[in-house]
Amino acid sequence: MRTIRLLAACALVLGATATQAQYGVNAPAGGSERVRDLATVAGVRTNQLLGYGVVVGLDGSGDATNQVQFTGQSVQSLLQQFGVTLPPGVTPQMKNVAAVMVTAALPAYAQPGQQIDVTVSSLGNARSLRGGTLLLMPLRGADGQIYAMAQGNLVIGGMGASAGNSKVSINHMLAGRVPGGATVERAVPNSALDAAHLHLELNQTDFSTARRLAQAINLRLGNEAARPLDGRVVQVELPARGSRVDFIAELEGIEVDLEAPPAKVIVNARTGSVVINQSVRLGPCAVAHGSLSVTVSSTPVVSQPAPLSTGGQTVVAEKADIRVQQGSGNLLAIPQSADLSQIVKSLNALGASAQDLIGILQAIKAAGALKAELEII
Repeated sequence: MRTIRLLAACALVLGATATQAQYGVNAPAGGSERVRDLATVAGVRTNQLLGYGVVVGLDGSGDATNQVQFTGQSVQSLLQQFGVTLPPGVTPQMKNVAAVMVTAALPAYAQPGQQIDVTVSSLGNARSLRGGTLLLMPLRGADGQIYAMAQGNLVIGGMGASAGNSKVSINHMLAGRVPGGATVERAVPNSALDAAHLHLELNQTDFSTARRLAQAINLRLGNEAARPLDGRVVQVELPARGSRVDFIAELEGIEVDLEAPPAKVIVNARTGSVVINQSVRLGPCAVAHGSLSVTVSSTPVVSQPAPLSTGGQTVVAEKADIRVQQGSGNLLAIPQSADLSQIVKSLNALGASAQDLIGILQAIKAAGALKAELEII
């Protein structure tokens, strides 16, 4: 009975190995992700919209119209639409109006009548947009056509107070949002579902991921419907019958076993942050790290003239004392390691700060012991 169970277990292992060899899919070294997290459908994208408008109703924190001329011109043009004409050469002095730029993202397949959020940012020298109302204004695309109309009350995340020469502010008060403040007036044509083939564009260029993505789709569909065109695009044949929306929804839910990511060490030189991924390998090397500290202290020294002297003055000077202390730089042997925890343990044994660690990693990379790409941002 024990022999039969052992043979059955071996058959299951051999069968699984044969299936993986048949489709070229090995055990996931880099985990698995869904297609919708790895790639996007070509042609299904958002479109950026931009417009210029005026915010009114501010509590004396608007643009200084004697300095920002276009704010006064915008108000005059707006008033003329309602039959109000100012005398020639007269510029209205207003404190409750601010010129703003309005931006929005038009989602794919957005239809007329739907509402989208807009972001409003000050263009002049206003001190705050808190409590303002955006007046009706058009939002245009890159082709100059109007795709939405925006209007509404601003939501500002910051606040501030001032009295005399003191001023306190929390967060930013010169930009805000109008939730659902724009109404779509024109739909962007999209023919992504009308073609015979669908192109899935990976978020990052990787030939291994493109190959595994095509293999996973073919394994689910049972045919050769998908093939990688390059390291970024996978072409999928759309069905001639049935709902293409259902077909794409099924594609997005497919799990793809990924290869291990490229070995990278990301260093942020401004903040001293160091990030190491699981693919990093470390060869044997020896590192000596010592700390150098410089201490500068200043002591005031008073020099007074002799008693009963004439023309003498009391002088206050400073005596500087500079001390340089060199820490011990013990030579530490770092063994070869392919495990991330062992690499972190070896680097921590150096007792270096984050800034020192950046220099150590660069030196290890130059010595050829760091088997990874060192990227400094």
